[in-house]
Amino acid sequence: MTSWIPIPFLVVTAVVTVWAGLQHRQRLVYLFKPLSTLLVIAVALLSLTTPDAQVGYTMGITAGLVLSLGGDVALMFPSRRAFTLGLVLFLLAHLVYVLAFTLPNGFHPADWVTGAVLVAIAAACFLYLKPGLGSMKGPVLVYILVICLMVHRALSLFFGEAFAPVQAWLASAGAVLFLISDLILAINRFRHPLKKERLGLLAYYAGQLLIALTASYF
Repeated sequence: MTSWIPIPFLVVTAVVTVWAGLQHRQRLVYLFKPLSTLLVIAVALLSLTTPDAQVGYTMGITAGLVLSLGGDVALMFPSRRAFTLGLVLFLLAHLVYVLAFTLPNGFHPADWVTGAVLVAIAAACFLYLKPGLGSMKGPVLVYILVICLMVHRALSLFFGEAFAPVQAWLASAGAVLFLISDLILAINRFRHPLKKERLGLLAYYAGQLLIALTASYF
């Protein structure tokens, strides 16, 4: 399957990105962080070479990845303006994923159960982060709700017939890893610094990769 070709290179670039971040080798981060996301984009686009490729879905996932690439670049810079821009770009990426998962699959009764669980998770995350948010309370609350909605729509793939079971597992695991990586980033920024915060990027790239791979299994 051609979409798997970039994955070994992605493993290398993601590990180098994390190592460079931990070693404060910022020039290497500037190079390898966006390169890693570009490789994930290649994974998604190479799914178009399969006979049963769904062009609309693949382009939706690719659009989310391109927005994420913009977010990656923005978050490489320490200013509050860059952080806010990154937050907006990732929020848009999650909304694109929401549409990509929902338009073919619709809604199902079981969504109420996963929705209730995710609302509780969103509330817990916000209450934990709230003491350090300051003027960012509103934007961060919106972001938490949107990423939990993205996870919700990924989990919904189990309940419909538009996606194969392997796609549901890939999308759900990817969405949860994305949520975990963002929570690590938020804790580091708003609650207390984490010495190994850069390790959260491994969850981020793994999550994005699994979402990208869903396009290869139609």
